[in-house]
Amino acid sequence: MLFIETSGGSSSLLSNASRRSVEEGLLSSAHVSVMLEECVHWLVTDPRGSYLDATLGLGGHAEGMLARLETGGRILGLDLDPESLALATERLAGFADRFKGVIGNFRDAARLARESGFAPLSGALFDLGISSYQLATAARGLSFLQEGPLDMRLSPHNPLTASQIINAWPEEQLALLLKEYGEERRADKIARMIVTRRKLKAFQTTTELASEIERVAPRISDIHPATKTFLALRIAVNTELENLTRALESVVEILKPGGRLLVIAFHSLEDRIVKRLFASSIREGHCRYVEGAGKKPISPSRAEIAANPRSRSAKLRMVEKI
Repeated sequence: MLFIETSGGSSSLLSNASRRSVEEGLLSSAHVSVMLEECVHWLVTDPRGSYLDATLGLGGHAEGMLARLETGGRILGLDLDPESLALATERLAGFADRFKGVIGNFRDAARLARESGFAPLSGALFDLGISSYQLATAARGLSFLQEGPLDMRLSPHNPLTASQIINAWPEEQLALLLKEYGEERRADKIARMIVTRRKLKAFQTTTELASEIERVAPRISDIHPATKTFLALRIAVNTELENLTRALESVVEILKPGGRLLVIAFHSLEDRIVKRLFASSIREGHCRYVEGAGKKPISPSRAEIAANPRSRSAKLRMVEKI
């Protein structure tokens, strides 16, 4: 059994059974940290500084950062998912004196950094992607490629699930959700289908929902027609966009002068929020664009995309505290 720290300071337990479940998901689809070299290069400017990995995942970025740090340098890693945090903590055991892992939502990153004694920060990283192992773990219900419950929670303590949205929300609210969070052009048709179908029988699984979507919104490209619906549901279940706005605004406040904030976004809604908040912070005189990186986002190299196709939509943006 493995103990990890919660945001409230108490210990949380990951059972052996849970660890086996996680490891099976991990083995079925290995996760590769996106733009690892670029993140470490641009983020770690003070090898003895205090850094935040606000979306720790399996610890890939944190491991790369820790390898660059010297005596006195340290990293605080946050994650909503206790299973991810447990595996990352185990992975980073060799850096135990320079790494601290805490369960928590990145919307509370500034508070957690202060409470953990890591403020002010020399830098912070937000990787907004979902890990491959989470997608590969059917019980999470994040993927339409394998059957699982309509869950989609990144934290087991989240009271809202995708099933509640699909089986209870009014048609108009469903359509609006798919339009705004999924940018789904066929939102009205899909929402109408969901409401009609659930009157006969409630939706229970990911594959059931995906097949019904494909029936009323046939495939017109290589992208599965359920992709945008699943994205919208995941964003809504985990209040991802609201949390992101709050997190970035608060973390800027606890950066040291010269400290950098890096964000990797994977879809246009996230990237627009990052771009807007960075531009606002620059206009207000709190931050500036990083010299040498420029104003435009950095994208993965062709070689990285070839090796890890899931990185193809990633955009890395960064600012520096004045």
